[in-house]
Amino acid sequence: MAHAEGQQHPIKIYLWIWLLLFVLSAFSYMVDYLHIQGYLRWTLILIFMFLKAGLIVSVFMHMAWERLALVYAILVPPLCLFVLVGLMATEADYTFLTRLAFFAK
Repeated sequence: MAHAEGQQHPIKIYLWIWLLLFVLSAFSYMVDYLHIQGYLRWTLILIFMFLKAGLIVSVFMHMAWERLALVYAILVPPLCLFVLVGLMATEADYTFLTRLAFFAK
């Protein structure tokens, strides 16, 4: 009999990750349920979102068990895009404030 060779992970890992994802989702919904407003709301939502995305990418997409070069090849380009978007946002604020100062006369 031919057996497919590959890496097998215990089901316990996946069950723990599902539980963590459920708990993080519950916390995310609690932010809305408790009517948290302002920067705290968006900070908590983003933290929970990034934690859930990190768990999904690392375990369910098997990035935790890949070579470091492959992880860098997949994760570094989106990180660079986030940095560029942040730089563009600060430049947009500067341009907007400059236009307000110039045209407010």
